[in-house]
Amino acid sequence: MSIESGPTSTGANLFSSVYGVRGGCIHEPQCPDSAGADRDAAHVVASHPEQGWSLLCNGVVLFEDSGEILPDGACVQARRADLTAAALHRVA
Repeated sequence: MSIESGPTSTGANLFSSVYGVRGGCIHEPQCPDSAGADRDAAHVVASHPEQGWSLLCNGVVLFEDSGEILPDGACVQARRADLTAAALHRVA
């Protein structure tokens, strides 16, 4: 098994190489793309709750504080303010 390298390689390509999934998601219905706003709804393929992260089917690494690393390496900050606003009935 060879893993692609270079400027065109992405986390999704690495994921495909490691897990042998070609052409994307094998779930029905298919998981959301990593570029979509609903990317967090993808199936979990590897979970490490003791470390606080999960790998999603679309190649996104999702952290328990809702921060993310996208397949292209971009980081998305945790949305704590959004989550707090959504749960106004709770006192932190």
